[in-house]
Amino acid sequence: MATSEEGRVTTDHLALGAQEAGAREVLERLRQAAVHQSADEMSRVYAEDAVHEFPFTPPGVPSRLVGRDEIVNWIAAGWKAYPLRYERYRTQAIHDTDDPETIIVEQEALGVSPFTGEFALPNIVVLTVRDGQIVRLRDYVNILAVAAAIRRDR
Repeated sequence: MATSEEGRVTTDHLALGAQEAGAREVLERLRQAAVHQSADEMSRVYAEDAVHEFPFTPPGVPSRLVGRDEIVNWIAAGWKAYPLRYERYRTQAIHDTDDPETIIVEQEALGVSPFTGEFALPNIVVLTVRDGQIVRLRDYVNILAVAAAIRRDR
């Protein structure tokens, strides 16, 4: 919140509605954007200068995306290239950290692949938010599970 010249607390920047969203709420908004495959929803989840990292990636896949536009464009391109449909997420655990805006999430993305049927993609996410948007996301996705879900030769 800001303070006016008279010393009153003002909420002009709270009108954006983002300041009150904690990491758990942002996680749910991120999940819904993925289930809906909505670039617009995804754009609202990430901060303009966000960083999205994939510490474990196969050759040819970026391990670091910088900026909302790069992140959202990459995700949307993936939706077109790999028609996996996320239906929901299953949370195994959410761990708080010393930073109240950072959580560690153990989860599975559950959905359907046109190639292999139902799938579960386990991953661990380290999510940091500021002002109700993701500023850093480290996605430790199980790349073997992803490869199995998109295999076309089954």
